[in-house]
Amino acid sequence: MKTQTKLNKIFLFVSLLAIGFAACKRDLKERTANIEALNPINADTNAGNWKPILLSKPDEFAMDAPIAVSSPDYKLELLEIKSRQNQITDAERDAMEYWASGSVMRWNEILRELVAKYNLPPYQNADGTYPIPSAANPFAYPNFPFSNPPYAARAYAYVSAAQYDALVAAYHYKNVYKRPKPAETDKTIQELIPIAKGYCYPSEDAVAAGSAAAMLTLLFPGEQEFIQQKLAECKNARILAGANSRSDMDAGEKLGRAVAGKFIARARTDKAGSAVGNATDWAKFESDAIAKGETPWISQESPKRPPMLPLFGKVKGFFMDSAEVASQRPAAPPSTNSDQFKTETEEVYKYSKEYNRTNLAIVHRWADGVSTYTPPGHWNAIACEDFIGQHWSEVRWARNLALLNMAMFQAAICCWDAKFAYYNPRPSQVNPKIKTWTGLPNFPSYVSGHSTFSGSAARFLGHILPSKAGDYDAMADEASNSRLYGAIHFRSDIEVGLTMGKAIGDKAIALAIIDGAE
Repeated sequence: MKTQTKLNKIFLFVSLLAIGFAACKRDLKERTANIEALNPINADTNAGNWKPILLSKPDEFAMDAPIAVSSPDYKLELLEIKSRQNQITDAERDAMEYWASGSVMRWNEILRELVAKYNLPPYQNADGTYPIPSAANPFAYPNFPFSNPPYAARAYAYVSAAQYDALVAAYHYKNVYKRPKPAETDKTIQELIPIAKGYCYPSEDAVAAGSAAAMLTLLFPGEQEFIQQKLAECKNARILAGANSRSDMDAGEKLGRAVAGKFIARARTDKAGSAVGNATDWAKFESDAIAKGETPWISQESPKRPPMLPLFGKVKGFFMDSAEVASQRPAAPPSTNSDQFKTETEEVYKYSKEYNRTNLAIVHRWADGVSTYTPPGHWNAIACEDFIGQHWSEVRWARNLALLNMAMFQAAICCWDAKFAYYNPRPSQVNPKIKTWTGLPNFPSYVSGHSTFSGSAARFLGHILPSKAGDYDAMADEASNSRLYGAIHFRSDIEVGLTMGKAIGDKAIALAIIDGAE
């Protein structure tokens, strides 16, 4: 009977979260409906000279020369395109138009969808403990991963950075081998979508797809069948469109996977796998805060849930090592015994008891909680919407998303380092009269994750699109304030988090200035 009751609770819990995920999927489709085909104003044919992130040089991974366009085998590839163009189904045409909008953007959407699907906190065991997802057994409950904000920030960074390095390598080889587009070799081939200027071997779409598929298989191992289906769909769409031959696509996928392998090796040693910590770690954070004479954070869930990824501040980012993270940690928050802390608590209480339609709309607009693609995903959605109108090449899309997401990944590391260095309580913990307007995250309060993510994203996006810098700053301020309006953060949390995020965004800008793309 007890087992059945528990199963019923789990079913209800998962069902409610599934409703949120379905809404998130609808939101993704609505955001990206009727997007015109990617038709870059500047093909960035010199991108093979841009500075990659992990690759030592663009040709670090060798690529075989393509077969000659005059060879019988290549003529068979062209014949495949023509014969298939004569019998395109409606589903294939839809897929062709979908992928024509840009492979980098579409894989970013797919990643956001997977983050939302797996952003599910595990339900407790019968004994009041909580199970931990295991990469070794991703199909067992709870499914691996739990794509909470730090995990998601890391995933966005690795996928987009791998795509960028793979595309730098691809553009290098395009200029080495100079294979013309299929329609330039056979005039009877139709180009059914706009096709960027330049050479076609290897296919930039296949490179982006191959690198993304390899990274996503590591990050979401239970989704291999879905990932492979999307990869095949992408490759098929480019062949049907007359954009690439099969060897262009196969070579691109191979190169993308090879470059992703370097990022996979890094990810396996970046300490994210041990970020969950253990009972000894969790107890020490609390005892250290008490030893300092402060009120420690305590989980407000019942039964008490261990804190979310308490050792994530030790994870290896792309901009700063652990020593620099610790050295640049923000100053301590107001003491829990101070008058300032009492004043800030009273301010939160005021927001918690005073209904305000405008503030509540802001709270929900930026909530980004369970079964969503998280705050970093929210900023990816904002960026992609704005990038569409810029008519960039695939490699420039990848470069800009890579720097954006590396900044937010670093923001997660620095934010979590501060959270667990100070272990500050949430407002509703110190004043039980405070009722939040949204969900209460299960980790310490200082500094605000939303604020840190938003500060880093807004600062970098303002550099990329300076005409919108003011808009991004306003969004970051609103996202930050939403956590105060929602009664889940103190003012110190959001102000310091926003400042810290902007400083991290500046590090991304510093790299952008010297990478050759500007």
